[in-house]
Amino acid sequence: MVLKPLLPVALLIIIAGCSSPPSSGASPPAALPQGTIVDLTHAFDEQTIFWPTAERFALEVVSAGTTPAGFYYAANNFRTAEHGGTHLDAPVHFAAGRQAADEVPLERLVGPAVVVDVAEASSKHADYLVSVADLEAFEAAHGRIPDGAILLVRTGYSSRWPDAARYLGTAERGAAAVPKLHFPGVDPAAATWLLQNRRIHALGIDTASIDHGQSTTYDTHRILYEANIPGFENLTALDRLPPTGAMVVALPMKIKGGSGAPLRAIAFLPDRR
Repeated sequence: MVLKPLLPVALLIIIAGCSSPPSSGASPPAALPQGTIVDLTHAFDEQTIFWPTAERFALEVVSAGTTPAGFYYAANNFRTAEHGGTHLDAPVHFAAGRQAADEVPLERLVGPAVVVDVAEASSKHADYLVSVADLEAFEAAHGRIPDGAILLVRTGYSSRWPDAARYLGTAERGAAAVPKLHFPGVDPAAATWLLQNRRIHALGIDTASIDHGQSTTYDTHRILYEANIPGFENLTALDRLPPTGAMVVALPMKIKGGSGAPLRAIAFLPDRR
């Protein structure tokens, strides 16, 4: 696959700061994106929302003070489930033999953002499913979803964070809470349509799951992950992105064999100057 110009951001910074000017006839390195950077990631802390059956995030302070040698030193240990807060769902999460967190190609983690906004419908129906009709309506208004796009679904639920009762439908914990989950997701029919008709690189959403809260078979996960299309869950600030034109960089912790990982996702807004 051909890497997007934005992909090697760190490499470009190194090149810009350390390399000599290109020789005559050589192409200069690609320019870094211009415009505003938007953080699409919830912070990890004691309020971070996790699936009712998952272990929550915990931070253990090891040191935070002046050492006997007279200098300040801070260090912590942290513990967390893979699937909580803003995180990557690796395809192996619901598809045996598919890519683990460390195997997801970088090309799938960087790309043009397409933001399908269903916040109005989601505000009226907690179990709203993003449909094929929603995708077709988006394309009628904004053009075809391009190959290599990172499709982001805005339900508006990130505004409810960190109130688990409003965000998940219940603040209860444990297996008995799972049937009480209510939040929007993506209809499996829409996932199938995307797989058959478009070539997206990833699917992200500002809820706890790409399947809606009342799903018991997680078909949208299974359909997309079988095709090695990863998911980004518990995103935020999607309201700051335009329907098209932004660029997403979503880099997870590289956990070898992981079914998921904490994710730091950002977007570059297009420069409107």
